[in-house]
Formats: sequence, C-alpha cells, structure tokens
Amino acid sequence: MKKCILVLFLSIAMILGAGSAMATPDDTFVVANYGTVGTLDPAVCYDNEGYDRLWSLYETLIFFKGGETEQFVPLLATEVPTMKNGGISADGKTYTFTIRKGVKFHNGEEMTPEDVVYSIKRSMVVDQDGGPSWMLLEALTGEGGTRGDDGIIPGIFEKIDKSVEAKGDKVIFHLPNPYPPLMGILVNPLSSVVSKKWATANGCWDGDMANAAKFNNPEPGKEPLQGVENGTGPYKKKLWETSKQFIFERFDGYWGGKAKIQTAIVKYVPEWSTRKLMLKNKDADRVHVDQQYVPEVQAMKGVKIYEVPTLSITAALFCQKLETSGNPNIGSGKLDGEGIPPDFFADINVRKAFLHAFDRNTYKKDVFNDLAIMPSSPNIEGLPYHKDAKVYEYDLKKSAEYMKKAFGGQVWEKGFKMIITHNTGNDQRQAAAYMLAENIMSVNPKFQIDVRNVEWKDYWVVLRQYVYPIFIIGWFADYADPHNFMYTFMHSKGVYGRYMGVSNAEVDKLAVEGIQKANPDDRRKIYHRLQDLWYELALGVPVAQPIGIHAFQENVQGYVPNAMMTTHSHFVNFSK
Repeated sequence: MKKCILVLFLSIAMILGAGSAMATPDDTFVVANYGTVGTLDPAVCYDNEGYDRLWSLYETLIFFKGGETEQFVPLLATEVPTMKNGGISADGKTYTFTIRKGVKFHNGEEMTPEDVVYSIKRSMVVDQDGGPSWMLLEALTGEGGTRGDDGIIPGIFEKIDKSVEAKGDKVIFHLPNPYPPLMGILVNPLSSVVSKKWATANGCWDGDMANAAKFNNPEPGKEPLQGVENGTGPYKKKLWETSKQFIFERFDGYWGGKAKIQTAIVKYVPEWSTRKLMLKNKDADRVHVDQQYVPEVQAMKGVKIYEVPTLSITAALFCQKLETSGNPNIGSGKLDGEGIPPDFFADINVRKAFLHAFDRNTYKKDVFNDLAIMPSSPNIEGLPYHKDAKVYEYDLKKSAEYMKKAFGGQVWEKGFKMIITHNTGNDQRQAAAYMLAENIMSVNPKFQIDVRNVEWKDYWVVLRQYVYPIFIIGWFADYADPHNFMYTFMHSKGVYGRYMGVSNAEVDKLAVEGIQKANPDDRRKIYHRLQDLWYELALGVPVAQPIGIHAFQENVQGYVPNAMMTTHSHFVNFSK
C-alpha cells in the first residue's frame, strides 16, 4: 500500500512539474553549450572555450572596460599605464605597472610582482606549436616564436629574460619597438598570473633561463598545468569532467569582493534540441544559440536575447601540404580516384573550384537567418583598414572549369575521395561543410567527399598534424588590430597559415611590415594589398562573420556585451 501511494504521489508530481518549470537556484548559474576544453594552462590554451574558463579562474594585470575592446581598467595592477600618467614612456617602449597588494591565489599564497614576471616569461618560454605565445614574443622580443628552421633561436631566452622585470611593487616591460596592441595582449588569458612556487611544484619551468629549453614546446595535452589551476580569480575549479561539464566554485578569498553566484556549471550539450529544452524549462540560465535557431528562442517567454557584433570570422581553409602517413582523410593518398595526393590543394585551380562552390547568399539566409556579415577576407568589418575585397561568387560552371584544369586534367578524369572536417556540435560549420561537399560532388560524379565531425578538444590537436584537407575553424580577435587576423591566416608561420601550408614571399613580408609601421597610411596600403592577395591566391573560403546571439533567462542581471568575449560568461558580474 505504501509503495502504491508513493508511486501515485510521484506521478502527480511529474504531471504538475511538466506544466511549471523550476528555475535554477539563485546562487547557481548554468550554461549549456557544445564547446569542449583541451587545457587549463594559460600559456597553452588558445581557443574561445578555454578562455571561457580561464577568465574566471585566473586574472591579468588589466581587463576590458565594460563593453569596450580598446579601453581597459586595472585588475591585478592598480592603474592602467598611459603616457599621461607616466606608465608608458615617451618612445612607447617601456610600460610600468604597479602591482596590487593583498591578492591571494586559490591555495592561499599571496601574489607578488615576482609571480607576475615569472608568468609572463613562462608564457613565452613554453611556446607550444600552434599556441598563443607568439603574441607576447612578438611584442616583447621582436621574434614571432622561440624556434626557427634549425631549432631554438640563438639568444631568444636571453631576450625573454630581459623583456620584463620586477622592481619593488612594480613590474616593467621593455619592448624592442613600440607595439600598440600590447595592452590588448595583456588582457588575453595568455598573460594570466600564476604562482611561481605552485607552478614549479607542478612540474613547470623553474624560472632559470638555463633550463628553459627543456620546457619549450610541450606535447599537446601533456603540459603540466593541463588539468589543474591556481589562479587569483573569483572562481576555483571544483570539477572538470571532460566532454560533460565544468563546475566553478566561488572563491571567498577573492580580493575583489564576494561574487553573488556561488556555483557556476558549464554543461556540454551538443544537441540544439536539448539546449532549447533546457532554456525553455529553466534548467539553464544561458544556452548557446546558433543563428539559425533564433526564431525558436524569440518565441519563448521569459528569455532575453542579446545580438552582439563579433570581431570573429569562420573560414574553410585548405591545407596545401598534407601528411600522408596514417591519414584517414585522404583515402589512398594518390590522385587515382580513391583519394587525393598531399599537394592536392597546392593547385590553385582546385582551390578556386571549391571557392566557386560556396553559395554565400543562401548560406547567410538559411544558416544564419541573415544574422551574419559575409566577409571578403580575414580583415573583417570592425577592424582598421578593412575594405570590401573581391570574392568568388557561387558559380558551379566556373567550379567545373577550374576542376578540368587541375593537375593537367587528371582531377576531372580520375576523380577523387576526401573528407572535410568540422568540430562536433557546430551546426553552422557542418552546414558549410555539406554545402561545399554537395556542390563539388554535383559537378562530377567521380568526386566523392564525406563530412566528419571531431570534438573540439581533439580537433585543434589533430589539425596541427596536417591531416585535414579542409578544416573549418573560427578566429576570435586576440586584440582589435588587422595584424591579429592577417598574420594568423596568411603568414607561413601564422597560427593557421602554417597548418594551411601557405608560403608566399610577398605575403610574409607584408604581414610582418604591417605591425612594424606606425604611419596609418603605410599600414592601410599594406593591409589593402594583403586583402587583395587573399583573393588572388585563393587561400580559403571566408565563411561568415557572425553576429553573436546570447540567450539568458530574464532574471539574470549583470551581463555586459563585449565583441571580444563572444561566448564568455563572466560569472563574477552575474546575479539573479
């Protein structure tokens, strides 16, 4: 009898619950999205999902001022240096920060100026392939990396050692040349402050430049701080279950005051239908909404939607020098109708054929609900020196013509097999992949292309092995300057350029000169030429510049839109 009563009670409760959703607790914030994280090491992390975690766990000397992307407020420093207050020297080559006192790391240690110096130097010493270290290295040493074709660049660690120092309560940066984007780089999680004592105890570089080479370029996923953290931020890591959830716990020893949200949970939910249900039933306070699903969210009651222009671009990029050994994405590895050769995309005719197979107008309307800007190059709208460069319009006849020219006609005659990849859960990138695949296959039945999705935590690691013929990926501004985009996509040592196998002497020269020139007219000429070269060399498909969609429960307060923080939830500002 008791069992029957209990079953009846539970059934009634379920019926009642179905009609009235229960909101998450006032001291808990739940996010549902489809991004996964590969590392928590600030010196290695180089993706937006990782930043989403690090900005709440760690802190930098300065931070964005509200929604501004080029104005800053002090964080671990007590003041933002300027020429007017004497923090920046007249020649623009010396920056001085006064370090805040009384700041505690999560393990209870007090932060010192020496920790700041160590953290900046460590982020340059680590310099993992495809990682973010190049930003600090370029600004503080004049080098874009620690390694050249023959290994470690002679004298590079000495340059790193001299680039930043502590004097009393101050930390001083010494630049070889003026570098206007430096302040933006110091906001990036790359510049997060870690405890020297704690990091060393966890197997990191010990601070001795004589040992630096041993800690240079760690294997992805095996860096010492991959799964641990000890920042000064408002939140600590409570639990990280890979590809499931990340739980933050409020750090009550935070110098900036007690945050209102006690627990923040980021759940991995790749299916939109599930995220939508979580938003509707108030099981999540914020969910990731791709643009094609905006009408469904607009129909919901009790939800606030923010449309935020982003300094970001998604592109489908061609790899011109593929690895053949054990590569499952290129079939036979030969131009025999059963695969593609490693230099398949080195033929510009192949690249132009794919470019003419992308229907920009249909993609913008059907996939983004017109909530996107269709870019003509990586120098997107909102960046200095942007111009509307030429684009390859959708034209399958031209696509076929270029394929007939490729490899002296062999591509058209023999056909090919290959795979296009995108990261799991990103429906927009999946749509771009299928559009390219289906349109190319429609011009010749001998062309066979499959689409494969890979979890983000693995995607970026595998991408660096030169095994993806076409990889669809996004780039979010590290700082609001065209150098951050054009060098990244076009230079032979750029973060993406190197994995595209790009090599062009004019491009490399201009991509370096662009950041070295102080005169705006000189920079404009350089970046206009680079935008033209993007078209002429047919380096990749500029897929979209999204307008970010941020969907919150209407009781959430404290969200500040910022174009540089497109997926980030800065929990310290939130309340309900």
